[in-house]
Amino acid sequence: MPRIHFQQQLAELKDKILAMAALAQQAVQSAVEAYLQRDEALCAYVKENETAINTAQRELDEMAYELLAKEQPMAIDLRFILAVIKMNADLERIGDQSMSVAIRARDMIGMPEVELPVDFEAMGEYASRMIRTALQALLDGDAQVAESVREMDDEIDRMNRLAQAELLALIQQKPELTPQALHALLISRNLERIADHATNIATDVIFWIRGADVRHALSLASD
Repeated sequence: MPRIHFQQQLAELKDKILAMAALAQQAVQSAVEAYLQRDEALCAYVKENETAINTAQRELDEMAYELLAKEQPMAIDLRFILAVIKMNADLERIGDQSMSVAIRARDMIGMPEVELPVDFEAMGEYASRMIRTALQALLDGDAQVAESVREMDDEIDRMNRLAQAELLALIQQKPELTPQALHALLISRNLERIADHATNIATDVIFWIRGADVRHALSLASD
């Protein structure tokens, strides 16, 4: 009976991390939309969402640490709880990065709208897809799907490098657009960091399932 109760608690922990992930994904999509539409109401929504994410993070951490202390899990169950704690931190940071995008979007509302050489809609969708895929890997317990997220990270790194180069060139060619370009530089970096956190989540799924720490392998591959 105690074992059945423990498995129920693990299932509840999984539901909580998936619910928090849904909040984080919504934050990304809303922040990018706030920038594209210059929508102050969406910026405010992202801030409210971040507060909800922070609350969820505290509750989830509390539950995970309580399970570690009371149940003293072993093997794959221990790895799952440890992975959830790390995923929880990454999801909270996704909320922070989304808030940074929303702040930039809000600051740009009063500026003249200019065409910038960055497809933020595509970058935002790609980062969101990485989060969705990492969550699917968690939901299904599928290390192969998690591996695919790690492979996707190279593409958004490329998109960010291109955006940085294009925006710096724009600043040199049209200095009067420097304020808008600087905000865009930071937004591009925020989206690239969001993708990094999605990659971290995928890496934690692999750790949970295979018991393998592949973080350093990824770092070497990226160098």
